[in-house]
Amino acid sequence: MPHLVVLYSGNLETETDMSVLCRRLADAMLSVRDELGQQVYPIGGVRVFAYPASHYAVADGARDYAFVYLNLRMGRGRTQSVKKQAGETVLAAAKAHLEPLFASRYVGLTLQIDEGQEVFDARHSTIHPLFGKP
Repeated sequence: MPHLVVLYSGNLETETDMSVLCRRLADAMLSVRDELGQQVYPIGGVRVFAYPASHYAVADGARDYAFVYLNLRMGRGRTQSVKKQAGETVLAAAKAHLEPLFASRYVGLTLQIDEGQEVFDARHSTIHPLFGKP
């Protein structure tokens, strides 16, 4: 972990490149540093997934509204300052990517960061060893 899930209204499918957004968000996550200048999120653990909602209702339905919902899930133990910085960094990356849409249509953008106590947490990865972490 951390994982960032992007859920967006299907009417955006042809209006922006969600694969590019995913890469941009992953790079933003990898740029976050803690108070000591250490990378906050492990390279091998960063995951960004994007899913279009084919069925949705937004606001009053009077216009062709759209939405992008970002949910960043991370393990516990980071300071409030780091969590705030992570949120601001991810949000800025999303806003920069979506700026052309904001200029041409009605879009709601939400970022929510969840940090919780896991009831079960297991991992197995052949990716982490590439970056020196078991």
